[in-house]
Amino acid sequence: MEPSSSVVARLGIAQTLAWGSTYYLPAMLATPMAKDLGLSTPTIFAAFSVALLVSALVGPTTGQMIDRHGGRPALVTTSLVFAIGLAGLGMAQGAVGLFAAWVILGIGMGAGLYEAAFATLVALYGSRSRGAITGITLIAGFASTVGWPLSTFMETHIGWRGACLSWAALHLTLGLALNLSMPRVTTTVATSSKAASTTSADRPHSAGERTQRTASYALAFVFAATWFISTAMAAHLPRLLQAGGATVGTAVMVGALVGPAQVAARILELGLLRKSHPLLSARIAAALHPIGALAFGLAGAPAAALFGVLHGAGNGILTIAKGTLPLVIFGPSGYGHRQGILMVPARVAQALAPWLFGICLDVFGANALWLTSVLGIGAIVMLMAIREVGQPLAKSS
Repeated sequence: MEPSSSVVARLGIAQTLAWGSTYYLPAMLATPMAKDLGLSTPTIFAAFSVALLVSALVGPTTGQMIDRHGGRPALVTTSLVFAIGLAGLGMAQGAVGLFAAWVILGIGMGAGLYEAAFATLVALYGSRSRGAITGITLIAGFASTVGWPLSTFMETHIGWRGACLSWAALHLTLGLALNLSMPRVTTTVATSSKAASTTSADRPHSAGERTQRTASYALAFVFAATWFISTAMAAHLPRLLQAGGATVGTAVMVGALVGPAQVAARILELGLLRKSHPLLSARIAAALHPIGALAFGLAGAPAAALFGVLHGAGNGILTIAKGTLPLVIFGPSGYGHRQGILMVPARVAQALAPWLFGICLDVFGANALWLTSVLGIGAIVMLMAIREVGQPLAKSS
C-alpha cells in the first residue's frame, strides 16, 4: 500500500499537539508553575527529566505492541494518558502532585511521540515509509512554533493551570479524533510481524545478525549523542551564544532561526536527498553541528547565525534519520520494538543534557561546545562504520 497523504497530515497534526503540550510545555510554564507551587524552577525541570526517563522505559513495549496490532490502539490510548497527565498537572498542589503528573506524561511521551508515529507508519506501509516519516517531521517541526505562543497566550489569560487543562481538553477532542481516524492494521500484517519476530528470536546468530547487532550499538550511540546535542542546545542556546560574545538580541534572533532551518532541511531531505541512502543524509547532518561550532569558536558573534542555521538543519535531518535508518538497515519486521530499544539511551541522554551541559556552560563558557562537538564527531564515526545495506527507501515509494 502506498502512503496516504491524509494519514500523514492527520498523524502530523496529532504529533504537533503531542509535542507542543509535553516536550515544549516547561519552557513557557515552568516559571509561573514554580511560583504558584512554592517550588524552584529547577525542580519543575527535574520532574520533566523524570518524565523523559519514564518514556525510555515505556518505548520498547509500546513499539512491540505497535508491531503486533498497529499504531491506532497505542495512539488512541496516549491521547487519554496525555489528557490525564495534563489534568493532573493542572490540579497539582505540590511536589508530589507535580512529579506524579509528569510520570503519567512520561508514559504518554514514551508511547505517543515520534517513535510511535514512525512505527505506526511502518506497520501500515512497510519499507515505503521514508517519505511519510519525513512528512510527519515536516508538520510536527512547527510544534514549538505553535506550542510556545499558545501556552503563553493561555497562561496570560487563564493561568498556567488553565493552560494545562486546556491542553488536556485538546487531547480529548482533537487529538483523540485524529488518532481514532488512523487506519487499522490488517490481522495478516500483525500476525506476520509477530511470526517474524518469533522466528528471528529462535534461529542461531549468523554473521549477518552479528553485523546487525553492531549496527544497533552504533545507531544507539548516534541517537543518544545527537539527542544530547539537540536537547542541550534547546535548553541553553541563548546563554551559550551570549557566553561567546553575542548580544541578547542576536541570541534571540539566532534562536528563532533554528526552527525554520530544521524545516528547510527536512524539505531538502524530502526533495534533493530523497533518492540517496539515508546514511548519507545522516552523515552530512551529523557534521553540521561541529562545523557550526568550529565557525562560532573561531569567529565568535559574527558566526552566531551560521552556527544556529547549521545546528538547526542538522537536527532537522537527524530527526528523520531516527525513523528511516532503522527501517533501511533492519527492515520493517519488528521495527517498533527495535526502535524503542534503540531510543532508550537517547531518552536518558535527553534527560541529562540540560543539567550536564548547563554545568559545563557555567564552568567553561562557550568552550562547552567542545563537548557537543566531540559527541557530533563520534556520531559521524559511528555512521561511517555502518555499512550501506538495503536500497534507498525512496525507490520503493
